Amino acid sequence: MFKPTRKKKGKANKTNSVPVNEVLVQPEETGAKEEIETELYIPESWDVTDEERYVYAFHNTQSPKLKPNQISIYSMELLENEYGGLVVTGLIRNSVSQPILFEQSTILLLGPDQEVIAKKEFDLSRLGTIPSLKAVPWKFEFSPADIELQGEVPASGWQLAFQLKSEHRLELDQAWEASIAEETKTALEKIVAEAPPLKPGELNFMGLEAKLKEDGNLVVTFLIRNGTDKNVNIEQLPMAVSDATQEEIARGVFKLEDFEVRANTSKPWSFIFPASMVSKENPDLSRWRLYAIQD
Repeated sequence: MFKPTRKKKGKANKTNSVPVNEVLVQPEETGAKEEIETELYIPESWDVTDEERYVYAFHNTQSPKLKPNQISIYSMELLENEYGGLVVTGLIRNSVSQPILFEQSTILLLGPDQEVIAKKEFDLSRLGTIPSLKAVPWKFEFSPADIELQGEVPASGWQLAFQLKSEHRLELDQAWEASIAEETKTALEKIVAEAPPLKPGELNFMGLEAKLKEDGNLVVTFLIRNGTDKNVNIEQLPMAVSDATQEEIARGVFKLEDFEVRANTSKPWSFIFPASMVSKENPDLSRWRLYAIQD
């Protein structure tokens, strides 16, 4: 089990800041370069002792200044709880010119080399509204199941961070990268950008082109769309194709070597169904669908 070397780690002396439009809302357009200090804010309904308030205020004064329109987590303290999990205290700081209301947010506990120690989705709506230019303390509790790295928590250099939701993008295999024209790549990027958004954790197939060759072979080109936050390795795919009549016209099992679709990307690929796998003569390919089947 991943355990800290000591119960109390003290101040991490690091902060992770991100433009707020990458996390929550669209910032105001501004060319301002000034740096901003935050003020400690604790809602009246919270039960906080004077000693805790003093500690939070001290850490807030020690935290670095922010740029306009940023959300930052300043890491303060890390403890191990009695269940083998980790409790990390941080200040969520808001330099946006308007109050911020959080929803579900994935928080990372990172090591000195940016390695992920723990990851968990938190319901930060419980924070309530964070006013502009304020810093609110919060304890992030990671259970043993949330801990991803084996070993000991480093004594220093760890930090809390928001997991940014990067834009879904095109990924090309090296062979495709070297062989397709720039116009084709641009067209694929446009298709990926305009495709219906994936649900969290969804992996699906999006057909691009299906052609029946003179020799009877069916060539199908498609996108493997990975909406998960993890790279997916595929060894084989049992696939089938239906035509405009919704009738299955081909099926087969395709083996792949060292085939990986990175997290939050779409990767184009082609399968050739030999004539022996095609079960219908003259299929109507004006509309068609490629789908996974049970082997």
